[in-house]
Amino acid sequence: MKAGLSSPVGPLTLIEGEGGIAELEWDASGGAPQTALLREALAELDAYFAGQLTEFSVPLKPRGSVFQQKFYAALCAIPFGETRTYGDLAAELGVSAQAIGQACGANPLAIMIPCHRVLGASSLGGFSGRGGVEAKVALLKHEGAAGLLI
Repeated sequence: MKAGLSSPVGPLTLIEGEGGIAELEWDASGGAPQTALLREALAELDAYFAGQLTEFSVPLKPRGSVFQQKFYAALCAIPFGETRTYGDLAAELGVSAQAIGQACGANPLAIMIPCHRVLGASSLGGFSGRGGVEAKVALLKHEGAAGLLI
């Protein structure tokens, strides 16, 4: 099942699977929500973009390896408005910073699993969502982390 919404970073589609939200796509293919979970997830995204929500509570069920699941948990532990570096997460998870960058790029639930909160040691790093680094900057500004960008 899919559902879509318009957001400040463009159209988004949520995909439900295995009792949770499995993917967030950067497109307008979603349509109207057909399940209670999709309605709740869309409401949470709307509240996030309205500045009324700082942490998602809907169940997130991204597919991935054991490492990816640990990585997703580490991303979700980064508080709203704060950031970590690729190196910080690499040290925490016992992998290379490059592995963290690749895992960020493969994150199927950007925004809800906040890979935009991960920065390079001396740069913003990349962002795989539509709009690239500009979308990352918009999300960081939305969260009040814009001081990092100056």
